Amino acid sequence: MNANASSVTTEANPPVENTREANSPKIRKHRWWLWLIAFAVLAVAGFWGFSKWQAQSAATKPAREGAPSVPVAVAQSKKGEIPVYLNGLGSVTPFNTVTVRSRIDGQLLRVAFQEGQFVRQGDELAQIDPKPFKVQLEQAEGQLARDQAQLANARLDLQRYTMLVEQGVITRQQFDTQAATVRQFDGVVRADQAAIDNAKLNISYCRITAPLSGRVGLRLADVGNLIHAADPNGLVVITQVQPIAVLFTIPEDSLSQVLKRVRAGEHLSVEASDRSGQNKIAEGYVASIDNQIDQTTGTSRLKAVFDNKDNTMFPNQFVNVRLLVEMKKDKVLIPTVAIQRGPQGTFVYVVKPDQTVDVRQITVGIIEGTEASIDQGLSDGEQVVVDGVDKLRAGSKVQTGAGEQ
Repeated sequence: MNANASSVTTEANPPVENTREANSPKIRKHRWWLWLIAFAVLAVAGFWGFSKWQAQSAATKPAREGAPSVPVAVAQSKKGEIPVYLNGLGSVTPFNTVTVRSRIDGQLLRVAFQEGQFVRQGDELAQIDPKPFKVQLEQAEGQLARDQAQLANARLDLQRYTMLVEQGVITRQQFDTQAATVRQFDGVVRADQAAIDNAKLNISYCRITAPLSGRVGLRLADVGNLIHAADPNGLVVITQVQPIAVLFTIPEDSLSQVLKRVRAGEHLSVEASDRSGQNKIAEGYVASIDNQIDQTTGTSRLKAVFDNKDNTMFPNQFVNVRLLVEMKKDKVLIPTVAIQRGPQGTFVYVVKPDQTVDVRQITVGIIEGTEASIDQGLSDGEQVVVDGVDKLRAGSKVQTGAGEQ
């Protein structure tokens, strides 16, 4: 009887070892760390969400009453005109480029220019030895004198034959032959005169002059060398830099706007600046527009002309180009530093008569330099904050002082 009861009791109660294992301190400590990690994750997520909400609502949340005034600098919006520019990339191109070559063959006696100097049209550049051509001239003049004497003798004979043929002493055939001889000698004399003119022309070609005004490049032939009219390199290259041209591109979508102004006879102003785009080099105007659009880039090429009187533009120089297309008039203008951007869009802080600020949503039109036009949200004569916006929100008290614009 006792044995059976003992057996039943043993099966009903769980083993002591399993119970101790389940309630051991190690397992309880493990569960505690899990709860701590979960709480930390929730805390971080809550803090991140609160910070984001606070940042989004900071600009529009009303300020507390009694808060100290925030010192700010303000500027007054005004109505005016603002230019509309098209920006492009351009390359300075000489208005004319000429490779100076000799028209005759001969020995180069003298070079009369310095590399890189400016020359005017007609200035002497080089001198070729004229002696061979002077000899040719003397030979042609001697030939002319001989043929002129023969022509004079033939004409005298023709006069005699005229009287003899009338008297019937000679035949008509002899008279006609003599008349042909006169015409033959007359042609020879003319050929001799042409040879003289050609010799004189070659002598004039011995003095090589500048065909246009411009800057000369590096010398391509040295004194003492024999030069030829067929030499491919020539003597020197002259580039016309006053005036000078700039080839630049604009998007094809803007071409119709430019064509409309050009067809109306307007001279569109063009500004050229350096590679950084910060320093203006020169001002010019649009001279011509290419007759086709580049399909690979979707752009159209334009040519602008600059006086370049101070020689600030150099051939093959890279420049940034701004093409003035239009002047927008009667636009509300404010400094660009007053424009703020937030989750709700673009806005400005407007100072009200009670020296509090209001957050005003605006629509920005054209931004040009330090000035921007406002299409919607702002009217003429309102004051906007341009400095000290870091501590502002809707309803903040402000104190305007030094730095007002």
